[in-house]
Amino acid sequence: MKSILVDFEETSKQITIKKNAKEENWVLVCEKFNDDVSRICDVTDQKDYTGLFECLDDNNTRFFYLVKEDKKLYQMKHKYFFDNLGLK
Repeated sequence: MKSILVDFEETSKQITIKKNAKEENWVLVCEKFNDDVSRICDVTDQKDYTGLFECLDDNNTRFFYLVKEDKKLYQMKHKYFFDNLGLK
């Protein structure tokens, strides 16, 4: 899955890709933020990207990423859900 760092204006819901931002592997982005990520909303007007996610670093600084979601994302969510229940 691909992702890209963006600026997100919460009041106007405006999304703009950060200058010099490059596509990153979403799994690696999640690992970088210790899986402290949450989905904000659907996205329909940004190329192939389908969702906007918020990531928090160790200082609770917010970063926003557009993500091109596919079935791998849902598999990852289920894996972590069952891991958290102790059902590996």
